[in-house]
Amino acid sequence: MRVIVAKRAGFCFGVKRAVDLAFEEAGKKKEGVLTLGPIIHNPQVVEKLNNNGVRSVDHIDQIKSYDATTVIIRTHGIPEQDMRGLEGMELEVIDATCPFVKKAQQYAKLLRDEGYKVVILGDREHPEVKGIMSYAGDEVVVLKNADEYSPMTGRVGIIVQTTKQVSVLKELVSVAVEHAIELKVYNTICNSTALRLKETEQLASQVDMMLIVGGKNSANTTRLASFSASLGVPTYHIETSVEIKPEWFQGIETVGITAGASTPDWLIEEVENRISDIGGSVGDGTGERRT
Repeated sequence: MRVIVAKRAGFCFGVKRAVDLAFEEAGKKKEGVLTLGPIIHNPQVVEKLNNNGVRSVDHIDQIKSYDATTVIIRTHGIPEQDMRGLEGMELEVIDATCPFVKKAQQYAKLLRDEGYKVVILGDREHPEVKGIMSYAGDEVVVLKNADEYSPMTGRVGIIVQTTKQVSVLKELVSVAVEHAIELKVYNTICNSTALRLKETEQLASQVDMMLIVGGKNSANTTRLASFSASLGVPTYHIETSVEIKPEWFQGIETVGITAGASTPDWLIEEVENRISDIGGSVGDGTGERRT
């Protein structure tokens, strides 16, 4: 059984930066380090940080319950009011917000200040979108897709959750342009997301089965799994190698592995090793890691 691992499987730049910052602080201070919200959407990484003394709190008012010296802002960012609240505390604040998310926040504020009705294409309950909403003004509209769009006249500005697909943004723009007097669009989709989806499509066409590794609470990982399944290839979304079942591989000659942007290399390697134990040729000259 041949195994192919996608080149872009695992951490993107923004996630790697945030996780490295968190572990660096853990190494320097040993205690008193908090993250406001989970640093990334991967339970195994969050647990590992917790074991290294980095605690996660969900709300700014919970910080007072800890003897904290440092607060790290998660990759998804936080609402503007929470950022202002942190500035009033005697804490070191390390902003690990993904640069793409930070740019989306800035564009939301810019559109609001310029008098545009701000439309965010994304999941209203996702922490990234909640943060962006706070910069967009009270009249912000959040849509999952173009089907939810109600005609808007006047000046309309569109930004998009960084993990959305370009095709979904194109559909929204084509609908919005029919009614808006003026339409301004900022494509705030992370290029890593687009490249990862394209690579997944290419890989799925070469294999008999796909394994998608990453947190079940990760938007970009679940989107990868859904996209892979839509291509007609058997697809399994797993968080760890423990979930792998040998019977999945009966009659399978080639397996593709990719992972979400919040999945660390060590989890991917554990999956490779598990498949190797089952009978897959991973990294032994017959299997391959794409380059």
